[in-house]
Amino acid sequence: MLFPSIDKILNIVDSKYELVHIVAKRSKEMAQTGHYQMPENEYTSKKPIGRSLEEVEAGLIVVKKD
Repeated sequence: MLFPSIDKILNIVDSKYELVHIVAKRSKEMAQTGHYQMPENEYTSKKPIGRSLEEVEAGLIVVKKD
């Protein structure tokens, strides 16, 4: 089971495609720079893709709407 639930995140982001784009970009950034927005012990996931999903759910990544 993936944490956080995609149903909760889709209330923040308009579409699954936009979510994939945002999360992929953020996880690459995490892997390259090693910069995290939360303390590492607060993440449930160990992988950058899961951690970036957690950041979206926590509101640390702001999604601008046109």
